[in-house]
Amino acid sequence: MVSSDQNLFHYSLLTLYLIGPPTFIALRFLQAPYGKHNRPGWGPTMSPPLAWILMESPTLWLTLLLFPFGSHSSNPKSIFLISPFLFHYFHRTCIYPLRLHNNNNNNNKSKANNGGFPVSVAMMAFVFNLLNAYVQARWVSQYKDYEGDGRFWFRFFVGLVVFLGGMGVNIWSDRVLVGLKKEGKGYRVPRGGLFELVSCPNYFGEIVEWLGWAVMTWSFAGLGFFLYTCANLVPRARANHRWYLDKFGEDYPKGRKAVIPFLY
Repeated sequence: MVSSDQNLFHYSLLTLYLIGPPTFIALRFLQAPYGKHNRPGWGPTMSPPLAWILMESPTLWLTLLLFPFGSHSSNPKSIFLISPFLFHYFHRTCIYPLRLHNNNNNNNKSKANNGGFPVSVAMMAFVFNLLNAYVQARWVSQYKDYEGDGRFWFRFFVGLVVFLGGMGVNIWSDRVLVGLKKEGKGYRVPRGGLFELVSCPNYFGEIVEWLGWAVMTWSFAGLGFFLYTCANLVPRARANHRWYLDKFGEDYPKGRKAVIPFLY
């Protein structure tokens, strides 16, 4: 039984690394059809808030289901370590969709412009989150060596500072974008904060978050998630940046990068 779980974990971890490069290459040429890139031809759609709840939910229920079965489930270090992961996904699964729902109810024009969220895309994200929740939960609760890690708390607090900084940027940026839609004037140029440096500070914040997670876990599991996040979000940020340039032309700030301040 233990051997079979170890094999499942190792193959799941390997899969997390193997899906990154094709994801990055595919998204260089084809953007997932939601948000700014919404378009028909991807099958049935569903409410965007419901889609976010569906596709992000495994990170909560599967993590909470698996965690108690780990040999380190009662270790305070493992409980502290898994908490930021759950904190992020509680916001992404519960709070963010509620904000979208309230915005759509208050603004029918925004709801019409955004359209539905393709069920096919939501299901692909659901499957990825099943994979990632399993890898992260099993690493933290079962396979990490807490007793042999003499620098655990140092790495944890350094990573936590990075993680919380990124999460703050991510939440603030999403709030700005949702607020612009709530005004009912269609897409506009976001202003203020990191929007003065990059087109997608929300993606930058999430990348920074999972960099912090990689430091906290100090593991191939955390690193794999960070690399996949980059493979997924960097091409989408590039596409969003081009979309802004095409839509607003000369009115769009020329000095802004796509996602990494001053670099890219």
